[in-house]
Amino acid sequence: MEIHLKKAMFLEDEGRFNDAEDEFIKAEKPKEAVLMYIHQSDWDEARRVAESYDPESLVDVLIGQARLSFEKKDYTEGESFLLRAQRPELAIKFYKECQRWPDVLRIAKEYVPHQLAALQDEYDRIATQSGGDKGAEGIIAQARDWETRAEYNRAIDLYMRITPDMAGNSAVIEEVYTKALELAIKFSKDRALSVAHEVCKRLLEMQAYETASDLYQAVKLYREAISACVKGDLWTQARSIARDYAPKYEEHVEEEYVKYLKKKNKTDELINVDVIAALDMYVEQGMWDKCIQEAEQQSFEVLSKYVALYAANLIKDGDQVKALRLFVEHGAPANPQNFNIYKRLVEDLFAKQGLSGENAYKVWADLRTMLYDLCDGFNKKPTNPAVMDIFNRMLLVAHYYAIRSAIAKNSQLEVLHAKISVSLLRYSDLIPCDKAFYEAGIHCKGVGWENMAFVFLNRYLDLSEGIEDGNLDAIDNTDIMDTDIPLEVPLPETQYLNEEQREEVKEWVLAVSMDQRVEQTLSFDERNVYEASLTSPESDVVCLPCVVTGYPVLRNKMEFNKTGKAANKEDWNKFAMATKVSHSADCQDVLRFLSLWCGTSGNQAFSFG
Repeated sequence: MEIHLKKAMFLEDEGRFNDAEDEFIKAEKPKEAVLMYIHQSDWDEARRVAESYDPESLVDVLIGQARLSFEKKDYTEGESFLLRAQRPELAIKFYKECQRWPDVLRIAKEYVPHQLAALQDEYDRIATQSGGDKGAEGIIAQARDWETRAEYNRAIDLYMRITPDMAGNSAVIEEVYTKALELAIKFSKDRALSVAHEVCKRLLEMQAYETASDLYQAVKLYREAISACVKGDLWTQARSIARDYAPKYEEHVEEEYVKYLKKKNKTDELINVDVIAALDMYVEQGMWDKCIQEAEQQSFEVLSKYVALYAANLIKDGDQVKALRLFVEHGAPANPQNFNIYKRLVEDLFAKQGLSGENAYKVWADLRTMLYDLCDGFNKKPTNPAVMDIFNRMLLVAHYYAIRSAIAKNSQLEVLHAKISVSLLRYSDLIPCDKAFYEAGIHCKGVGWENMAFVFLNRYLDLSEGIEDGNLDAIDNTDIMDTDIPLEVPLPETQYLNEEQREEVKEWVLAVSMDQRVEQTLSFDERNVYEASLTSPESDVVCLPCVVTGYPVLRNKMEFNKTGKAANKEDWNKFAMATKVSHSADCQDVLRFLSLWCGTSGNQAFSFG
């Protein structure tokens, strides 16, 4: 036997395969002959020998043929050989080596089902670790296979294993997560909420807000659905969800929408949602004209609020005239929260340079109108008496400034002009005191009232020095004792005149002090009282101020329909006649105001020929 085996091996090496076969058979080694033919890939001969002499070797032939078929990627043929050899486990092995996992799982399912779970787990691990689109595709394919076999939890698990970085296409991820939740809702209800929370969390990280919202809605998590829409600026959807399913969140959605519009500076859209927020945004952006334009479409209360804010801003920027026009155009309601703004505006205008001449009439007339409307409002809405008194006094000052500007260029009314300036000293606690005394002195000087001019301008110089020193405590009040001119007045922040103008006043006062004809005394009237004073130290009687000059009305007076209003007839007639002769539009406007403020006089009609 051994001699035949050795001879067979020699003949095989010599390539004499048929002779070698005979010797292998004689040596009772048919399997060696089969293996020889397998080695030569002579499958027909190998199969013939196996079938004739060693049927058990037929398996080796089929396996050899299968291996060659797999190497040639003829998987169908290779698989058929292995199944004929009843070796499905080798088919699984070869398919695994070729990374053909669907075929692995198919063979396992059909021929070795007890291995299927282990193979599935192995495949899941490999697919998950592989990453990338191919890994995702494999997992999705297997998940779908699990679905077809009603293994829904396994399918859900696989879908959930796919992460955003495993697929370049976000649409694929959204589709996968949607599928996972659909399966959970239909076939694994106890998992639906947890699946929804997890996949939506990932979707939000991907900024797939709309899909996240849809999935939250699918499990009735409406608050979370709305939140996803808010994060994604999906306002139509957010409103729809709140309106249809969760009305208690409607206000929240609107609040968030307002925040969004404000953050994005979408004011024109915000105005349709939250008017006040939009108006506040216009304010923040300094778009005042737009703010007022939109506020005009709202209630008077809303308009008044933003008019006051705009005015305060203008005052801060030094544009008092524009702030005044704003109040004249839109009204100055008697709202306590506005009082400080009104007061600051009035005080700034009283102190403003360049408003002493005839060209200033418009400003003073506007201020007079504003204050009249405000004080008229007190009749309907009374407030603190002290506050009302301040604004009524401010109205008087504005009126006197207005009438003084109206007559400034009329040389026939110089005395009235001077009287008004002297009367305004009564309000030097409202007007900057140095301005009041300077103007009174200059205008007295202009009409030849040198004694009073000397008193007033001398006091102006004392006040100017006090302003320079930072206090008015050292000022001598002897000259204005027993008058209604305030002794204690606020310290102006700045000088009314520049240094050159102050020097001119000093020179005039010094020159006059040398003139023995000029006395440092005020003029007195029939009461033996300073002629412009409404009060007397000897009496408790307080005279009414003339509505034309501000001087006390003593006798030969004109009374009006409204109480507390009167005029010295001589001054009234001068003013009315000058108005009629000059056809001055400003003076006519003053008379119209007096008609409104005082009521038409019983013996004097306001008419012009």
